[in-house]
Amino acid sequence: MNLKSNIISILVLTLPLIPLSIVRYNSIVKGKPSLTENKVYNIKNCGAKDDDRTVNTVVIQKVIDSCSANGGGTVLIPQGTFVSGALFIKPGVNLEIQKGGVLKGSVNIDDYPRQMTRIEGHLQMWRPALINAKGIHQLCISGGGEINGSGRPFWKLFYDTRTKVAGTANLDVDRPRLMFIEDSHDVKISGINFKDSGFWNLHLYRDKNVIVENCRFEAAHRSKPDDHAPSSDGIDVDSSQDIFISKCYFAVGDDDIALKGTKGPFAMNDKDSPPVERIRIADCVFEAGGGVVTCGSEATIVRDVTIERCVARGVNVLRLKLRPDTPQQYENISLSDITMSGKSQLLKVSPWTQYFDLKGQQPPSSLIKNISIKNVKGDCATLGEVKGTAKTTIHPIQLTNVTLAVATVNLSDSTFKNIALKNVVINGKAFTATR
Repeated sequence: MNLKSNIISILVLTLPLIPLSIVRYNSIVKGKPSLTENKVYNIKNCGAKDDDRTVNTVVIQKVIDSCSANGGGTVLIPQGTFVSGALFIKPGVNLEIQKGGVLKGSVNIDDYPRQMTRIEGHLQMWRPALINAKGIHQLCISGGGEINGSGRPFWKLFYDTRTKVAGTANLDVDRPRLMFIEDSHDVKISGINFKDSGFWNLHLYRDKNVIVENCRFEAAHRSKPDDHAPSSDGIDVDSSQDIFISKCYFAVGDDDIALKGTKGPFAMNDKDSPPVERIRIADCVFEAGGGVVTCGSEATIVRDVTIERCVARGVNVLRLKLRPDTPQQYENISLSDITMSGKSQLLKVSPWTQYFDLKGQQPPSSLIKNISIKNVKGDCATLGEVKGTAKTTIHPIQLTNVTLAVATVNLSDSTFKNIALKNVVINGKAFTATR
């Protein structure tokens, strides 16, 4: 057998060992040549005004529709600031925002006409995003430019309403997301700066095989109400599978990456909310926000999640929210090579009672198992807490090779149960939790 045959035989024998997710990742990154990929539709050449005042929704939507009708191609946002209301991507259309180009959301909420949409774990009439895509496969949104939600008027309206009306909930005040991608697969979002969203930044719902890389997610994250963006999640992975998030930067006013599904005592029967599965997050920096990864506030099954080589500066690392009204299963979540600094917690597992409703049912059971955190270094405020609801089963959470300077060591039976420690050094000393 010659050398060429040997090589071919080795490749054939080893192919089954290559994880499917890597094959999918490479296929999306490399892409496939397209007869339409050289068709570029520059919105400015088609009549859009870059004066930071003119609302260009009709013009830009016509460009998108024309691009799709003529076989597809790329709609280009060139340098300049182009204001628009809700836009809807059509089949065959990719979007490129050049460096120096800004697609800026209108501050008039009527430029986002109400429609049935997925929000906070269910479908209801609410506002669409600035950019919307439904059933658009092999979609690419790229470039070095910015999508700006002009969020401050929406944030102010929310806080003003909450001050005036007791019990104001998140969805009581209409606010647009920046991007909503639904029922789509083989999607790549690269190089985009998501800034000042009125609500969530990037919402992925029932999507498969999505790459988000080299993006920035930024919103006001300081004092409430003047300099804080409520509900400004960076990425919401909702009922989606095979999602890869890499080399991104987060500094927002709410969760950085939230893994979501549905909620309520009948959640496991919700066919609109399949499990969140096979999520990989790597080489990201988290500067501000509620948590590197948060499971909840709406979630049922979340499993097979990997977070690696990330930096958390003043941001909690892993947050598992346990709803007393929802059956939940969080399993096979692995974190490794995490660097921490600032006032934050490594792990927070606790009940989450916001807007919960048992609908007359008995409290459901929840399960947490196969959670592993290893190779963590730096400093933080506390290690956090692990505490379930009355019907939560928590298998031991493994902490391995953790070396941290901790301002307050608060581990005890009441705050940090079900932890297995291996080579954990706190403030320079080998550590064993109080039992």
